[in-house]
Amino acid sequence: MNYYSYLVEHDFGLAPNPFGGYCTLSVCKPQIRKSSNLHVGDWIIGTGSKALTKTFGINLKYHLVYAMQVSEIISMEDYWMDQRFKCKKPILNGSLPLVYGDNFYHKDVNGDWIQIDSAHSNNDGSANMEHLQTDISGQNTIISDNFYYFGQSAPHLPQNLRNICHTGIGQKLLTSELGAEFISWLTNNFEPKIYGKPINWVIYNQQRLF
Repeated sequence: MNYYSYLVEHDFGLAPNPFGGYCTLSVCKPQIRKSSNLHVGDWIIGTGSKALTKTFGINLKYHLVYAMQVSEIISMEDYWMDQRFKCKKPILNGSLPLVYGDNFYHKDVNGDWIQIDSAHSNNDGSANMEHLQTDISGQNTIISDNFYYFGQSAPHLPQNLRNICHTGIGQKLLTSELGAEFISWLTNNFEPKIYGKPINWVIYNQQRLF
């Protein structure tokens, strides 16, 4: 079993997207999404960063933003076609979970990628080519039905687990011993569910999650 850990720089409910009964990672983090070493049963762990601390106003270093166990790995095109994930297609005049839907890539009849109007598009709705190239380079969408999403309720990691946190860009692979110790702490103290609003939603001053 593999355990991937990285610093979450932005938490809008987009990457990861914990809504609709599944936690999905379909944009950003292309190196994880396309990794040939990523398998069903592996874990992806996101912890607090300086960027999130600046947004939230509270030091989120050594805080757990989310953890998801991989239940499926499918292509981005299959993600678009799968009716289970229709609710994750963005609706920009909808509620915030709909605004930040992550299911916005599909191919046209010529096999070229289309980026529908989304949180990764330009302000005028046109495709943002920088985001598009980064996102599609990840090739896959990671799906989890066993996830712990904390967002603004991110708990502080105990001292013995602080080494799970990455210290730079990209991601790191935890040792099996440290990964197992983390999962033991997680499952003994929490149950899989959504605990709080995405951290960056503080800019909306929204009182309710939905």
